[in-house]
Amino acid sequence: MKALTWHGTADVRIDTVADPVIQGPTDVIIKVTSTGLCGSDLHLYQVFGPFLEEGDILGHEPMGIIVETGPDVTAVQPGDRVVVPFNVSCGTCFMCVRGLHSQCETTQVREHGMGASLFGYTKLYGQVPGGQAEYLRVPFGNTLPIKVPDGPPDDRFVYLSDVLPTAWQAVQYADVPPGGSLAVLGLGPIGDMCTRIAAHLGADTVIGIDLVPERLERAARHGVRAVELDGDGVVATVQDMTDGRGPDAVIDAVGLEAHGAPLAAGAQKLTGLLPGPMAAALMRRYGVDRLSALHLAIELVRRGGTISLSGVYGGMADPMPLLTLFDKQIQLRMGQANVWRWVDDLLPLVRDGDPLGVEDFATHRLPLADAPHAYAMFQKKQDCAVKVLFTP
Repeated sequence: MKALTWHGTADVRIDTVADPVIQGPTDVIIKVTSTGLCGSDLHLYQVFGPFLEEGDILGHEPMGIIVETGPDVTAVQPGDRVVVPFNVSCGTCFMCVRGLHSQCETTQVREHGMGASLFGYTKLYGQVPGGQAEYLRVPFGNTLPIKVPDGPPDDRFVYLSDVLPTAWQAVQYADVPPGGSLAVLGLGPIGDMCTRIAAHLGADTVIGIDLVPERLERAARHGVRAVELDGDGVVATVQDMTDGRGPDAVIDAVGLEAHGAPLAAGAQKLTGLLPGPMAAALMRRYGVDRLSALHLAIELVRRGGTISLSGVYGGMADPMPLLTLFDKQIQLRMGQANVWRWVDDLLPLVRDGDPLGVEDFATHRLPLADAPHAYAMFQKKQDCAVKVLFTP
């Protein structure tokens, strides 16, 4: 089959690789019909190379049709249409039954002290082959795939794999009071969807902050109060929108590759030039992130407010302004999305209507063969790219 594979920093290619096969009695094989390009994939493209091996298959936002099942699979059958969550979670362990699928005890990567395995996401998360491919092996066939109805286009459902549950969890963790205010830093796919969900759930003032004019314009079309990031001026602007206090909550949907922080950016690039084992050891003990977005969130949020982190951070030596966090009495919540925890909330919103605008959420729909170009385009924020879907 054809699949997108990692070959080095900013070097991904379409290769011919072996087809996946049933390995366990509850495995299923799906023929991928749509698969997304995630902002987290860009971390693999630029930063997390020390934890990848040449030939690793990327991608963690697939959906498709089941073509083969293991002998113990009873919940789905060949021909069923399913979405695959990015968490590889069993659904039955201590963590999963408590809605913490990203901490699944069955698939935790204990060798590296990490949580549940993820599709297509480095040795730290199990080195499980990903979904930017023609076919995908999915374990836990009775509990992991999300069965969706035939008929509506893939765009209606594919975001259940990551975008929708990640944004929904971010908004839930932000805990915006009814009629309250929320600022979202970063209007990529997750940040954009956070603004839509927050408005849908009753936030009165939703503010979106970004550097890219096209992303600001896109958010504004959905009723978001769009604010261009312009240094110190953004804080005063947001305070003016929120009675001088700052928003009740801030979502950081940017993460470790935030704009600015040239020293941290330089350290990330330097680490990428080191031999793999040396770079991995350095990142695990002394890695730093570009914290511009997080520091801005701390500055923006009102006293007694909440910061919700959905952007991925990977540093082990990040300096944090604990005095400010303590003095402002800020609550901080974060973590990988627990996909299945939110399916019952989200499935009616995409099955029975389209209040979140998922059918026109993608800015680009491309054949999988164009994936290397799409990675470069998305990383450079070219051609108004916000969300890219591939068709294998």
